[in-house]
This record gives sequence, structure tokens and C-alpha cells, in this order.
Amino acid sequence: MIQRVACVMALIAFAFLGACAAAPPSSDDDVHRLAAQIQSLGPDVDPAEAQRAANIAYSYTAQLAREYEITDPPLIHNAKVNKGLRPRGLCWHWAEDIEKRLNQENFKTLTMHRAIANADNPFRIDHSTAIISRKGETMYQGVVLDPWRYGGVLYWATLPEDTRYDWVPRAVVLEKRRQQQVARLQAAPAQ
Repeated sequence: MIQRVACVMALIAFAFLGACAAAPPSSDDDVHRLAAQIQSLGPDVDPAEAQRAANIAYSYTAQLAREYEITDPPLIHNAKVNKGLRPRGLCWHWAEDIEKRLNQENFKTLTMHRAIANADNPFRIDHSTAIISRKGETMYQGVVLDPWRYGGVLYWATLPEDTRYDWVPRAVVLEKRRQQQVARLQAAPAQ
């Protein structure tokens, strides 16, 4: 009986969370708006690099959505990936693949960062993203590139404007986890 109630509750939660993930409408000028936002990161950002980064961010997101076989809202797709029914598509897959693809461009005036949100929140799942910034700046002055959030539709905003998540540099989160794991191993009784 308890298992049935838990199952029904999980289905309701998935339906509710899936409904919250409706993709925002896209317009023809999305790429140009993203290019302009990247260009506005500083006067030394090459306009051609900003345009190329925006083109790639949108076209590669569409390519990955096909490769990942995205047909559902993000959390449902996550469940399918975790059950082996889909090849990839967890948020960290998107972030890793977008970062890798943009890094192939060897930009001279732009740089890529990775970030994680919710790492210290036991009530929410971790969320990973890629961030593009002006060369020499930290991620905090960059633009979030998040194709996972709306199930294969690119979300982007400057990091301060993305109030939905409290982004932390990926390296900081991973180092904290490593230290916690070392502490647990050291505290474990010897066998």
C-alpha cells in the first residue's frame, strides 16, 4: 500500500515538474540577441567570435537534442537516461558537450567556464551548466548557456540575471566533495 502511494506521488511530482519545464518560444533573432549579449561583455570581445559562439550555441544545442533523443521535459528525460533508455541528456552532459564544442573554436577574446548549482541543497538535484565570458573574466561576469533547463531549447542570461540558480564554480564544488569523501574515509573504522 505504501509503495503504491509513493509511486502515485512520484508520478504526480514528475507530471508537475514536467509541466513547469515548458520551453519558451523561440524567435528568429535569438542567435543575434545572444551574439549581442556576448559582445556586450566587453569592448575587447571580437564581434565575429561573439557571433560564432552564438551560432554554435544554438545549432549545437539542436544537434545534441537530436543525438540525446529529447522527447520529454528534463526530469523525465533524466529518468530515462538513468534507466538506460536514452544515451545522454543529463544537465552535466549538456554542459560538458557545449563547453567542449565551444572550446574547439580556440576563441581569443572569450573563455568557457563550468558551474554547478544546488550542490549543498538536499531538497534539490544538482544542476550543471556552461558559462561563456570575456577572456580574463570569471564566470560571474559571463553568460549562462543552459540547454537542459527547457529540454533542448537553449536558455541563456547573464549570470546575475539567472536568479533561478545560485551558480558555484564546478572546481569549487568538486573539491569540496573530494574533501568530504576523504574525511569520511579517514573517519571509517579500520577493518
